This record gives sequence, structure tokens and C-alpha cells, in this order.
Amino acid sequence: MQSPYQLVAKGNFLLKNVRLETGFEYDNQDVIHTKTDLFCIEIENGKIKSIKPNDAKAKAFDAEGKLMLPAFKDMHIHLDKTLYGLPWQALSPKRRSVKDMIAYEQEIIPELLKTSVKRAEELIDLIQSYGTNYARTHFNIDPTSGLQSLENLEKALENKKDSFKAELVAFPQHGVYYTDSAPLMKEAAQLKSVGFIGGLDPLSIDGSIEKVMDFTVQLALDHHKGIDIHLHEAGESGIKTIQYLIDKANENPQLQGKTFVSHAFALAYLSQKEADEISEKLAAAKVGIASSVPFRGKVMPIPTMKKHGVNVLIGNDNVQDYWSTFGSGNMLQKANLIAELYGYATEFDLSRTLQFATQDILPLNDKGEQQWPKSGDAANIVLVDASCSAEAVSRISNVEALMNEGNLFWKS
Repeated sequence: MQSPYQLVAKGNFLLKNVRLETGFEYDNQDVIHTKTDLFCIEIENGKIKSIKPNDAKAKAFDAEGKLMLPAFKDMHIHLDKTLYGLPWQALSPKRRSVKDMIAYEQEIIPELLKTSVKRAEELIDLIQSYGTNYARTHFNIDPTSGLQSLENLEKALENKKDSFKAELVAFPQHGVYYTDSAPLMKEAAQLKSVGFIGGLDPLSIDGSIEKVMDFTVQLALDHHKGIDIHLHEAGESGIKTIQYLIDKANENPQLQGKTFVSHAFALAYLSQKEADEISEKLAAAKVGIASSVPFRGKVMPIPTMKKHGVNVLIGNDNVQDYWSTFGSGNMLQKANLIAELYGYATEFDLSRTLQFATQDILPLNDKGEQQWPKSGDAANIVLVDASCSAEAVSRISNVEALMNEGNLFWKS
């Protein structure tokens, strides 16, 4: 798809008729409505300079009463290997295991690399159409593609730099030792553009939790990177891997707040008591969980983790690729799914669920006090066709405009 947006302003400018949430309306102790009002928002040098009472006659871009929300962030996606932009194909029944998929990737990567810049740009256009201006994207590091997946992804990101930013995870999709990826991982770790060292199912793919995790942790420590590993393994090996990373974060405080387990499906199989216990450990070690909110018969204990203070990141993961038929690229849809799965149906609960699309930034705090936007905040916003956050989540409302670091893009 072509970008749905046109750049209409950058630098210093004014928006008028911008709807902002101002508080909650109560019936006794229950939130029954979200109050809003119209404002003028002044943008200067990529930041919100001021929030002023509305002046409908001001010489400014007219938001026409659209709701202003923080721009969305997708914190687990694979921009480098989407099938989006190619002819439709659903998931094949022939490939059932991760090792099956590795073998398949080794076959198709050489051809896919020829068009990966364009397809990454098209996927960025898609997720931007839903209000996302930032992502944590994993990119393949493997003997088949070498560093070319990264090189092509960086070209796509450079072409989209005015409207989109990303942090990069070097991801050994074919295992660290299952294929000879360790030297390539060491090479990628030296690059400034790479922020995180990834990993994949250490026991089932590489045959050892300790060997792979020690390699991953040491690489992160040596090069001052974060860690974000894929962990599909359920059962004992999954929990042991999570605990191993918790231990490593406790031993190395510089990893705390920078270490994440993506997927962590093993957590979905725990009892409530077990989920509480490991959530306490994750929170204490400041090890986060990145989830695409899967629900194939099991539901991740996201409310339990949030209750204990675990940093839970949400992302789309695969968007219509050969790993998954599904994935819309819409972070509001992810928030909506979370609301439905966990029963967040009231005005208050729905408004809180927006945090999963914005990664914890909410216009109102739990007391209904306005906390965003403020003067000096980065000008990363969306304008949504909704009356309030709760409606935006419930109805997966349309995004009409996106602002990235003060660059305003309007849907054409």
C-alpha cells in the first residue's frame, strides 16, 4: 500500500479544536463517563510547547474535534519478513514446528531479500495507518541472510525516518548453534543501531539453556545492549529459561529494565499461585514480558503480571506472514482484544486498557487527573475519531492523523 498520510506541517505550528480528556464523571464511586474539552495545541521543535483554551478562529490546522491520544507503539514485530505486499497466502499445514519453519526460511530467504526493503516500507505504512509511529522490531541474523536483513531494514527505516522510528533486536531465528549464527550475532552486537540481543528457544533449538543464555547475556554485557529473547517453550524448560534470565538480571543490575522475554508461553500454563510467584520475581529483577496476546486455548496472565508491577509490552508480532495468517498491525485492536479477553468492559477499565497500545502513557491517571499531554512532551500523537479513550478501545476507532516528533501527517 502507499502511505495513507500526507505531510501537512513540521516545525512550529498550531492545532485547534483538539479534543482532550479532562476528567471522569462519577456515579458515587463508579466512573460512568469521560469528560473532554477542546483545546489549541502549539507544536515547536518536535515537542508540545503549550496547551491553551480553544480558539476556533485561530489560524491553525483544524482537528475538527478529533480526540488526541499518544501515538501507538508496537513493541514486538518483525518488519523484515512480512508477506504483506505479496499475493495472499495462509499458513501452511505442512510446517508444524519451529525447526520446520527454520528449514522453510532457509529456502525462501534469498528470494524474499530481493524485495524486503519495499515490503518493510509497506508494512510500516500499514501500521502507521493505525496510528503506530514506533516499534521494537526483530530482524533475522542467520547464515542464510547474514546481515542483509538488517541492511535492508535500515534502508526502509531511513526512507521512513520523518514519520517512524524503531529500536532493533538482533534475532538468531535459526538458533545460535543449531546453525552457525554465533559469529554473526557477535558482529551485529558491535553495531550502534542494534539495541537488543535476541534469542530463540535455547533448549528445543540449541539443546542447552545455560550455554545459549550465557552467550546471550555476555554479548549484551560486553556491548551494553538490552536482551529480548523469543521463548515459545512451555512447561519446565520455559520456566527454567525465564528463571535463568531473572537470576542473570539479579547478578548483573545493568541488565535490569533492559531484559525481556517475548511470548513466554510457559506462563499461560501456571496456576494462579505460580503466576503470582514468578510475577513477583520478574518485577523484582525488572525483567519484562513482551506479548502478542495469543489465545490458542490458553490465555497469558497479563493482569497478574501488571498487578505485581511487571513491565508488559504488547506487539503484533507477525503481520500476515508465513509464521501466522493473522496479525492486523493495529495496536488499538490489540488493546480491544485484551479488554475482551480479560473482561475490561467499564468506562474506567476500557480507558486503562489504552495503555497497552501506548505502552503505559494515558491521558488521565486512575484518579481522573489529567497527566498527558504536558508542555515539553514529545509531539508523538494521533487524532482519533472517538469521544474518549474508552470508546477508541471498544470501537477500534479510526485514526485520522499521526504526528511523529512534530511532523504532522494527515490521511489523504
